[in-house]
Amino acid sequence: MPLKPLHDPEDGPLRIIGLMSGSGTNLRKILEHQEKMKEQAGKYLFQMVAIFSDNHQSQAPEIGKDYDLPVVIHDLGAFYKKSNAPRSNLNLRRKFDQMTVKMLSPFKATVAAYGGYMSLATKPLIQAFIGVNVHPADLSVELNGKRKWTGGHAVKDQISAGEKFLRSSTHLIEPECDLGKIFIISNPMPVEIPPGTDLKDPGQLQKISDFNQDRLKELGDWIVFPKTLEEISRGNFQTDESGKFYYQDRPIPGGIRLEQLESP
Repeated sequence: MPLKPLHDPEDGPLRIIGLMSGSGTNLRKILEHQEKMKEQAGKYLFQMVAIFSDNHQSQAPEIGKDYDLPVVIHDLGAFYKKSNAPRSNLNLRRKFDQMTVKMLSPFKATVAAYGGYMSLATKPLIQAFIGVNVHPADLSVELNGKRKWTGGHAVKDQISAGEKFLRSSTHLIEPECDLGKIFIISNPMPVEIPPGTDLKDPGQLQKISDFNQDRLKELGDWIVFPKTLEEISRGNFQTDESGKFYYQDRPIPGGIRLEQLESP
């Protein structure tokens, strides 16, 4: 069965749209890695060509200014307010995403990097780009045939369950949240819990979860997210006719671990 790379380097640099809603720290790390790879290779392997934000109060303009990038802002809250509808109205969300895709079409990007993009992506946005997201858990871990650590409280759930290590996973944006095919899983980060902490206390548990999630951003997210885009840009991730993922012709049903990429 012939394999097709998600991106063919012969077509030039991988063109990326950065999606964000808040501080955009993930996008900054991607941009830093982009410039580092350019220095090493003498040319761009991948290039963020524009930034999109669904929040007019985000840091998107500042990042755009720092990296001389065009910025497109389409505020989701204002969009729903104008329509006098609740955010749970997914028909309107699809309309919003249709408008977003149209706004971003001039940049001719093939990948969307979801760098702290807090809106639920619907079909128009999912189909328009290869969406790459990072999640604060090892998404290859399953329980009864289902991914164990999904959702917005993944770090707290892991710590509450007694997990001693945390990982970050990059994955493809697909219709079901956190269930997309996995790209890269980060190296393990030991959970840090100060002596005397009572994890049965909701307040203490939340504080420890937030602390470890901040650590995981630095030791997990900010490493595997840029690395994933680099590997896509090099043509190393491939798919077959059924959409299954491969890395350099090897099937990776549970993604590939960063330590495998770092091994000589």
